[in-house]
Amino acid sequence: MIFEPLLIVELAVLGVGTGFLAGLLGIGGGMIMVPFLTIILSNRGVMPDLAVKMAIATSMATIIFTSLSSVRAHHKRGAVRWDIVKRLAPGIVVGSIIGSLGVFALLKGSYLAIFFGLFVGFSATQMFLDKKPKPTRQMPGTAGQFAAGSFIGFLSGLVGAGGGFISVPFMTWCNVAIHSAVATSAALGFPIAVANVVGYIFSGLHVQNLPPASFGYIWLPALVVIAICSFLVAPLGAKAAHSLPVRKLKRVFASILYVLAAYMLYKGLTS
Repeated sequence: MIFEPLLIVELAVLGVGTGFLAGLLGIGGGMIMVPFLTIILSNRGVMPDLAVKMAIATSMATIIFTSLSSVRAHHKRGAVRWDIVKRLAPGIVVGSIIGSLGVFALLKGSYLAIFFGLFVGFSATQMFLDKKPKPTRQMPGTAGQFAAGSFIGFLSGLVGAGGGFISVPFMTWCNVAIHSAVATSAALGFPIAVANVVGYIFSGLHVQNLPPASFGYIWLPALVVIAICSFLVAPLGAKAAHSLPVRKLKRVFASILYVLAAYMLYKGLTS
């Protein structure tokens, strides 16, 4: 299964698609990646409960590489608020470890699939309406940002996402300029991904019936192929964002997310 040509093609197409959408719409690839990885793993004999967990974990692992590319571009433009990153990151690490090493390992894959479906449905609605929270206050102090970071890291660990759908609205609500919020969210994706991946690896080391080339819950063939393809294609999506009607595309994409959310809910309720 590791070197199966059809598998490489499927993963490459998924990597190209998620990378392009990430660059075009400024979203993480987890919401697309997790449902399709679940399908790919299930079609290759992985039990549904385990397939969901591995899809979430592998999706998160790809963010380690895509976030580095994104942060580099944002940092060159001076858009990253590193003061916020430094205050949110410790909480993110703690929340991520609790989520990925503790709760993620204890919950059944069917429950995670249901939670993922609900989360994606909420995110799709947010994208479809294109609502921007009104800035009403400043960022909280160190303790408040630690608590916020813990929540962002914990929730990200359960759904395999980089946290942008939580951190960006949170920062704009706290009067951070939208372009800085997006750039800072990209920077936060790295500690979110690293901390969660460590948890996924350790919590999955002794799991039975993992497919070949697995490292804990991380499926290495998917990680390598998707990370390379998405890393290469994301700049093309970012370039296309300047010439395509992104607002309309977001609504189309939100409609697709509803279908994927429905699939994951179905998977969770029937497995």
